[in-house]
Amino acid sequence: MVKLNVKKGDSPLFLFETTTDTPLADLVPELVRIHNGRLRIERLAAEIEGLSDFGIAKPVEAVGLTDEQIIELKIKDLWTPKCFPSGGSVFNKDVIGRRTGDAPKPELAAVLKKTCAEAMAATSKDQVKHRKPMTMAIIEEQIQTIKGAVMIVYPMGLPPYDEVEHILNDTEDLSGRQAALQHIEEDMGELWWAGKNLTRSKKLADFIGKNEKTTIIAKIQKKGGGAPVREAAVDAETQKEMMAFAYKKQQEMKALEEADDDGYMNQPWADSKALKRSMHGTGAIGLGSLR
Repeated sequence: MVKLNVKKGDSPLFLFETTTDTPLADLVPELVRIHNGRLRIERLAAEIEGLSDFGIAKPVEAVGLTDEQIIELKIKDLWTPKCFPSGGSVFNKDVIGRRTGDAPKPELAAVLKKTCAEAMAATSKDQVKHRKPMTMAIIEEQIQTIKGAVMIVYPMGLPPYDEVEHILNDTEDLSGRQAALQHIEEDMGELWWAGKNLTRSKKLADFIGKNEKTTIIAKIQKKGGGAPVREAAVDAETQKEMMAFAYKKQQEMKALEEADDDGYMNQPWADSKALKRSMHGTGAIGLGSLR
């Protein structure tokens, strides 16, 4: 199997295993789906953090309104009766005003947070260090596990306008959001290797050969960005160590220059005529003996 160390810029994303005979028309969209899936789990974990701490989301028309205004406009009736957490709730006011404040009990909130933490770990870029390849099956499994945890805490379901519900059902609208900058549409993804755009009309073997034991670093990005910037010859940590070593040597040379003292020339052992005086019996003669 060919191993692809997929990166975006200089940041590692995930490992992927394939074969050299794989058409790039199939490979590139699959890598894009995995990339987007990992981002989806990150957004889901962030939203469930809010769900765990502050309860379900307010309707869009209620966000930013005071409790009195919500009651006056009868907006509250849209969500309170339908989505009461299993086993009761505790009130924890959301200062941002996006969520109701009716948070699940701590033991239920812990279930949500633990499930999300495990999903984040399973799809983390740290899996590259552990040499564990990523697949869409792994991502879908983690999303379904999170969905199960949400159903345990909210057996009556979440309101359709809650962002957690949108992410779980893959119905998010990312337009105008920061997340849209990272998301890549399947038909807009490009894969680059060794400064070459791996065009979808060919197979992987057309670029890297037919050695199935090959490992390559491939970069994924949106179309139109040109060739990715080449990585530095050494990583940031190695460069830091090299600079520290160079600075240490520089300080050592500076110390040696400052210590360039010829005071040792006054020492007896440095006298080049000491042997001659000793043979003539005048070795002990000094200024003091002449007085």
